[in-house]
Amino acid sequence: MDTLPNGTAKLDAVFRAYERLLWGVGYRLTSSAADAEDVVQETFVRALEHSPPGTDEGWRPWLVRIAVNVGLDMLRRRKRSAYIGRWLPSPIETGNEGTAAYAKAMSGVQGSLEGRYELLESVSFAFLLALEALSPRPRAVLLLRDVFDYSARETAEVLGLSEANVRVLHHRARQKMQSYDRERCIPTRGLQEQTQRVLEEFLRCLIAQDVEGIQALLTDSVRVVTDAGGEYNALRVPLVGRPQVSQFFLRVAQRRLAGMRFRPCVVNGLPAMLFEFSHTHPKGAPRALLRCDVSEDGRVKEFHVVLASRKLKAVRFGFDTGMASFQ
Repeated sequence: MDTLPNGTAKLDAVFRAYERLLWGVGYRLTSSAADAEDVVQETFVRALEHSPPGTDEGWRPWLVRIAVNVGLDMLRRRKRSAYIGRWLPSPIETGNEGTAAYAKAMSGVQGSLEGRYELLESVSFAFLLALEALSPRPRAVLLLRDVFDYSARETAEVLGLSEANVRVLHHRARQKMQSYDRERCIPTRGLQEQTQRVLEEFLRCLIAQDVEGIQALLTDSVRVVTDAGGEYNALRVPLVGRPQVSQFFLRVAQRRLAGMRFRPCVVNGLPAMLFEFSHTHPKGAPRALLRCDVSEDGRVKEFHVVLASRKLKAVRFGFDTGMASFQ
């Protein structure tokens, strides 16, 4: 049971103890690193104004309850607002470890969880995109029950619902996740290594303008989705098909290769590439993140390109001097 002292004087200790947990809840609810930061800040603003309703209950369940409701409000606002182009989650760097221990440290979760979905899996792009099929409240139920391993009773207390209502929402949410469940994206070491090899080979082929090499890396129905949030030029709808996707990337490379710097990173459990461009026009993004999902036979089935500056704030664009390259 939580035993942290109550009151404003000890709020700094509470903040340190629960910041990562609340951030992890906020990020999975909103799929936005910036919104997750706002969830944490707003939760502790409210904590300054009101103490937990009794020392027996403790800080943790009370703070999670506030964070979930703040995150739900943000998610509802996003769902109601118009978005220019296609929407993608904002990437977060998760490092090279890719282990359950690392995921727990990143999320601030203490002890062992035996949820339906692993913690690192639950921040993967595939999982976060699958969550978009859920309306806000079922999404919160699924996350609490199947990621954070809350009981139906605990989930009901967080959301102010009956246990029966939680069970109904949970069942409906799991039904909506069936398509994801058939091809779950679990960031194993093997999948990380495979994805890294594919990305490196793809970049080599782009630099060499090797059309056949690029096409050999793609599935027939490969897609590319770009997200600039209306800030920069980007595809408004996904581009589909091996010839179309390969030509798209080749044209971009021809225009922007000179002075380009790049480095590999690991975001949301899987490898990706960060790019910084020296030559841009007003509607050309100065930075980009490229990631991909690979099929069982090791070919790319979908590319994601994140260009919106607000969505790239949680990744580090620190480059060594000179142009990074794979030779």
